[in-house]
Amino acid sequence: MASKDLRPAVTFPARKPDVVAAGAIVHRKDNGGEVLLVHRPKYDDWAWPKGKQDPGEHVTATAVREVLEETGVEIRLDRPLPPQFYGITGDRTKTVHYWVGRVVGDPDVSGYPVNEEIDQVGWFGLDKARQMLTYADDIELLDRVERKPKRTNALIVVRHARATKRATWRGSDDERPLTTVGRLQARSLIPVLSAYGVTRMVSSDSLRCLRTITPYARDHVLGIDATAGLNEDDATAVTIASAVDGLIAGKENAVVCSHRPVLPVIFENLGLREEPLAPGEMVVCHHRKGRVVATERFQVR
Repeated sequence: MASKDLRPAVTFPARKPDVVAAGAIVHRKDNGGEVLLVHRPKYDDWAWPKGKQDPGEHVTATAVREVLEETGVEIRLDRPLPPQFYGITGDRTKTVHYWVGRVVGDPDVSGYPVNEEIDQVGWFGLDKARQMLTYADDIELLDRVERKPKRTNALIVVRHARATKRATWRGSDDERPLTTVGRLQARSLIPVLSAYGVTRMVSSDSLRCLRTITPYARDHVLGIDATAGLNEDDATAVTIASAVDGLIAGKENAVVCSHRPVLPVIFENLGLREEPLAPGEMVVCHHRKGRVVATERFQVR
C-alpha cells in the first residue's frame, strides 16, 4: 500500500490588492494662470494633491476629498487627465487618476493647518510650478493643462438603475420601481454627481428614471425636470434633440437620466457612439461651446 504524504501543505500569502489613488491639477485664471501644489516632508517633494481611495469610495469622490484634505480647497472636477501608473512593493501596481480641478468657494490656502503629511501648500504660476515639481510625469500633466486651460461643462448621461423586471411587474410600465440593488445604485450616484458639481437635473418621467436621480436631488435640494419626451413610449427624434440641445447649450453641469432604447439617440445628438449602458451606468460628457471634448464612463454599484 502506498504511503501517505505527511508533508505540510505549502501555503503562500495572499497577494495584496493593487492601489488606486486620485487627485487633481487645480487650476485658476488668476495672474495669468496658477496651479495648486503641495509639499510632502516625508518625500521632500512638490507634487499635485492626491491620495488613496477609501474602501467603497468612487474614484471621483476620492479626488475631490483628497484635494480638500491636503489643501483645504473645495473643488469640482473638470476634464479628465491621463492616469499615472507605478510599480510598488509586492509586485503590485499603483494607479493615480487625475482631473483638472476647478475651485468652488474660498481658494485661500494661507490658513491650512500644516501636518506630518503636508507641510506647505501654495498657488504658483505655471512657469514657477514647472520648476518646482519634482517628477517628470507631473510636469507632463501641467503641460496638458497649459495647452487646454479653458473650462468645460459636464453633461452626465445615465441609464436608470436596476428596476423590477417587466415580466414580474403587473402595473403600468412607467410605474415599474427600482429593485433593492437599484436603490443602492441610486444612492451611489450622489458622490459622483457631486464630484462634478451637477446643478441641473433632467429625466424621463418614468418612475425608475426619476427614482435613480432623486437621492442626489434631495441631498442637494434640487428640482428635477421630468419630461415625457425622454421616456420609452413618447420619445421622438425631435424631443430628444430638443432636450440635448438645451443641456449642451447651458453653462450648468447637468445629468440626464433615460432608458436603454433612448440613450443611443441621445449619444447621436452629442456626436458620440457608445456601447449599450448597463443599469446604473453613465457617460460623463465634457463639453465646450456645444462640442464634446472628452468622455468618461463609470458604473455605480
